[in-house]
Amino acid sequence: MRLRRDLQCLAVSCCSISLGVVFVLAIACSKQDPYVPPDPLYYFASYKVGKNPTTITPFDINLDGITDLVTTNIASNTLSILIGNGDGTFRDQVQLHVCQEPRSLATGSFNGDTYPDIALACSGGDQVAVMFGRPDGKFEEGPQYPVHRTPIAIASDDLNGDHIADLVVALRNDKIKVFIGLGNGEFKHGVQYEYGDTPTSVALSDLNADGVIDLVVTNGGPMSNAVSIWLGNGDGTFKTPTDYRSGKRPLGVSFGDFNNDQIRDLLVINGERDSFSTFLGNGNGTFQAGRDSGADAGPNFGLARDFNGDRRTDVAIVNLQSSDLSILFGRGDGTFEYPPRNYRTKPGPFAVATYRVTTKEVDEPGLAIADNGDGSVSIFLHRGLKSISPSKPPPSDGNG
Repeated sequence: MRLRRDLQCLAVSCCSISLGVVFVLAIACSKQDPYVPPDPLYYFASYKVGKNPTTITPFDINLDGITDLVTTNIASNTLSILIGNGDGTFRDQVQLHVCQEPRSLATGSFNGDTYPDIALACSGGDQVAVMFGRPDGKFEEGPQYPVHRTPIAIASDDLNGDHIADLVVALRNDKIKVFIGLGNGEFKHGVQYEYGDTPTSVALSDLNADGVIDLVVTNGGPMSNAVSIWLGNGDGTFKTPTDYRSGKRPLGVSFGDFNNDQIRDLLVINGERDSFSTFLGNGNGTFQAGRDSGADAGPNFGLARDFNGDRRTDVAIVNLQSSDLSILFGRGDGTFEYPPRNYRTKPGPFAVATYRVTTKEVDEPGLAIADNGDGSVSIFLHRGLKSISPSKPPPSDGNG
């Protein structure tokens, strides 16, 4: 379209012949200035963690009111705990040896005390491992549950309305497994579904406003390339899913509101052809057809939020192959401005999470990135939205 517009501006028109003289009148066209994306973030610092971190999760581990970080380090079979100082800096990591190849984690209150707990998808050990939070900011080993096989992603929420956290796990062999929480730190085996093709991520939220948690699964296998919507029955089971075609090899799904209608939309990151897909929600658990947009090389993980304070939801994506962070600024209708704002990162950015520096004076938004190729966590802070607060918080993803 831009090329066509430029050609139109250069075209000579209104040609007429009068008295043997050719009069040529060129229509003056005002060429729109190229879009220059805002520059809301800056690189702040990096901190060493274990080998090949795959996820990064911000939460207040020791209940001191300051955001901390935990990474799953798949190559060293560890968790790295970074206790925040409240100013964007962190104490040196504490590494905990856990299960074999921890790939993903979910947070929740599993044993009823005040300290947050975690559940790990241990892809190398074919199990789900539960760990209980302690007052010192560390975790102690809890029960472990075998699964078959290769758990790749995990999410937590109350699936059956008993106010106790449950678990949903994506298994590499085309299965989705549910664990029902008992409230004492233990879980019982729930329903298991065999559906789709190579599930790559799971996310939980109430998509149709019926008070029941629903499930979203990305299927990254070559026979599917779809995101599946599983509406909940309220008893820990789900209805037959509905599939929506996504881009090539979807890797992950999260929630946002891209058209400001207060209805949850979907953000799906596609691992091939360097794209991501957005699906606008209808409010009843159904979605409009996906719209693909371009990313940088090898997008691996993304999230949605407003980065420039214009009340429009933007997208942050870490790109594994190009080793950068892309911010695409939303237009408020499910589309995005181009080009994006790109920030160079450490090698192999694998996951990204929202991070807020909270002190008595400011509440500064930013991002935390798990650098898989560098064994580190990088912090990007915001340049100037300290005084801007959203009119309404974005929809929760329901994952603790």
